[in-house]
Amino acid sequence: MIQPDKPHEYFMDLALKEAGVALARKEVPVGAIIVQRGVVIAKGSNQTEMLNDPTAHAEMIAITSAASHLGSRRLDDCILYVTLEPCPMCAGAIVLARMPILVFGAYDPKAGACTTLYTITNDTRLNHRVHTVGGVREEQCGGILKEFFKARRPGAEK
Repeated sequence: MIQPDKPHEYFMDLALKEAGVALARKEVPVGAIIVQRGVVIAKGSNQTEMLNDPTAHAEMIAITSAASHLGSRRLDDCILYVTLEPCPMCAGAIVLARMPILVFGAYDPKAGACTTLYTITNDTRLNHRVHTVGGVREEQCGGILKEFFKARRPGAEK
């Protein structure tokens, strides 16, 4: 199993910076980075509103960038760090990319597909499983999302 040379919290802090990029664009503040042998090779932040593309999640942007960087659809020696538990679409892409490790921040009770609602990344019926670590910098990752939705929906607590 690939081990990062820095703690998961270090890389999650970088993913949180990407979430800040999304926030500045008034996108749902989710950020992702992909690390290979301790080096960040790709990053992404939500761009669904900017691109009018429902697939432009932070994870998808980062996966596409990493695949392009490596010249391969297989990211079999990479680690994905993302601030929110991936949805079914992103979890499926993570499995298809053959990533061995996924680290996420906040759990997603509405669409989480890695541990909360579904376990796509560890479904034994699929041909690849992903070691999944959740809750890294959970308070910070969840906090930026709560503040975003609180500002968009005044009077509604999330």
